[in-house]
Amino acid sequence: MTDAPVAADAASPALPSTLAEFFASVERRAFRFAELGLRNRDDALDAVQDAMTKMLGYADRPASEWTPLFWTVLRSRIIDVQRRRTFRLTWLSDARMPEGDEIDWADSGPDPERTQEGREAWTQLTQALRQLPRRQREAFTLRVLEEFDVETTARIMGCSAGSVKTHLFRAREALQTQLEEYR
Repeated sequence: MTDAPVAADAASPALPSTLAEFFASVERRAFRFAELGLRNRDDALDAVQDAMTKMLGYADRPASEWTPLFWTVLRSRIIDVQRRRTFRLTWLSDARMPEGDEIDWADSGPDPERTQEGREAWTQLTQALRQLPRRQREAFTLRVLEEFDVETTARIMGCSAGSVKTHLFRAREALQTQLEEYR
């Protein structure tokens, strides 16, 4: 992997000039990623906030490094919360999200039928993603939903590009089976 800056083409978005702009550009996607991993809105908000706070210490880094660094920090924070929760909640109660505590991710559109179909599809995708092993869920979310390239995803996940491809293949295979009716 080279450290040489890549020339920005017309298709790629401009890099944010401040951390505030960067945070504004990733906050919603980061929350969705954290909520999928933690299955709890408050824990997800805390994880994103902690990751953003930690990023303040990296403000002197070039803007091109912020994206992979932020997602690595957020992923680590999610894993920390999951580990703590597993330790604390194993003897207290089931750590699953109670029924009816879903977040409405669907875009509000003029067509109620399409909005409902989108809401149902997103609910099905969210449930299917939650059933995947953690590494497969992370690979799918980062590569497909966040549209990171293989190398960036590998850096974020702390593994090789080949592992990312394997996890992504298995995740897609499992999701295809689970979501057959939405093809």
